[in-house]
Amino acid sequence: MTEDKTRASGVDPRLLEVLICPVTRTALEYDREADELVSKKAGLAYPIRNGIPIMLEDEARVMDGDAS
Repeated sequence: MTEDKTRASGVDPRLLEVLICPVTRTALEYDREADELVSKKAGLAYPIRNGIPIMLEDEARVMDGDAS
């Protein structure tokens, strides 16, 4: 299922199921291509470095609003 998608980053799929955005407290989506956890509500993308999600607002990338 999602296990194959998350193995590329080395992040445990079970961990991704329980992580939430520290800003909005909402669910995150995994972006495999960018290797980031995305909070659409906050407009932030949290990086995954060496298989570890960096869940700090200061480390998150502000997402462009051009997807609409």
